[in-house]
Amino acid sequence: MEEVARIRKRDLIKKGFSKLLKEDKLKAVAEYIENPGEFIALLKSFWHQDKEKQKQFDEFSENTISNFHIPYGVSPNVIINDESYIVPMVIEESSVVAAASAAAKFWGERGGFHAEIVDVKKVGQVHFCWKGEKGTLIKLMPDIKAELLRNTASITEKMEKRGGGILDIELIDFTDKIDNYYQLRVTFNTCDSMGANFINSILENFGHSLQDFFLRQDNLKEDEREVEIVMCILSNYTPECLVKVWVECDVKQLDGVDEKLDGKAFAEKFKKAVDIAHVDVYRATTHNKGIYNGIDAVVIATGNDFRAVEAAGHSYAARNGRYESLSYVEIKDDIFRFTLEVPLALGTVGGLTSLHPLAKQSLELMGNPSARQLMMIAATMGLANNYAAVKSLTTKGIQQGHMKMHLANILNQLGATEEEKIKAEEYFKDKTVSYSEAEKFIMSIKN
Repeated sequence: MEEVARIRKRDLIKKGFSKLLKEDKLKAVAEYIENPGEFIALLKSFWHQDKEKQKQFDEFSENTISNFHIPYGVSPNVIINDESYIVPMVIEESSVVAAASAAAKFWGERGGFHAEIVDVKKVGQVHFCWKGEKGTLIKLMPDIKAELLRNTASITEKMEKRGGGILDIELIDFTDKIDNYYQLRVTFNTCDSMGANFINSILENFGHSLQDFFLRQDNLKEDEREVEIVMCILSNYTPECLVKVWVECDVKQLDGVDEKLDGKAFAEKFKKAVDIAHVDVYRATTHNKGIYNGIDAVVIATGNDFRAVEAAGHSYAARNGRYESLSYVEIKDDIFRFTLEVPLALGTVGGLTSLHPLAKQSLELMGNPSARQLMMIAATMGLANNYAAVKSLTTKGIQQGHMKMHLANILNQLGATEEEKIKAEEYFKDKTVSYSEAEKFIMSIKN
């Protein structure tokens, strides 16, 4: 390791790394590893045996030297709006798929999950600075809108035929915060596409068109004919691309969930736990992370952008001025209702969704859903995981179940044999699992 540190201090990877062949990139990086031969062999073992598929994977990103495998699981028999789905979930965390599946089974016996799309609007912005009077800009907006739409007609034509396109162009005044700063806030319907490239192409066209428009206004002062386009880019905050999913049942149908409480008492305790996530940011953060365990797993499995989805969701969680739970509970007339409302801008065509072979298979596994259906499926798995987590927390605790699922990982870390794994699983059936306890047990049976 001392030698590795010395090399790192002495040398930087030579210029032009990105232009090297994949094999040469791998060799260059391996020089920084204590056992370069083992490192190269390991990374090559994760290459796809089909060279054409591997070439496709390499082209998804830059400076690719290998693939990073994450488990691809499924949650079967998920009932949403009386339809049954097999839902693929890609996630590295143990217990997430099991928890979602258990919740799906539980609520499948109580009417299943219910979901609806609130809206599907997506947002883009042209950020610009202009030194004229706001009143003048407002008067010019109808002509500006007409020109912008006219100049992008060729880009929007196909999307409009599918029922989408540009929905509105709104002028937003930020001059009280930044001198001369305005924005055009543009809303879109991109149908089954995530629409990032579509939106950004239109926005950049808008930027050029806006500048050209003002240059032609001979009735304006010279400095008023100049527009500084700061940037043109979509927003990942999509509060109007919203899905709502819920479960409900009579509190009597919750009898037996907690050995110590009847259904009504359990429902009230469950509600308290969710209410806490509405008033305490520390709890809300972990609460919402559990929701995204389910959502992200579906988003990744379908080749969508989970970072954009999470960014939108966390921003939405703070829409009331403080960060709080995305889910909420109502108990009225002894009816328990658990609801999740979350922005989800997803696509089923274009981008990685159309390129990654497993993303395409994921969609087929779910019956080739529309973007709207996929939004409902992803949100459902978020609510399923949220229910499972809160139920565990308010009954027997989270660690007992989680650590049992994690036991396999611990045993692999300890290098346990198959025989030792069987003995360990039997031993920890009625015991709390921890790394130290597992290590002690493996050492005891080895001796």
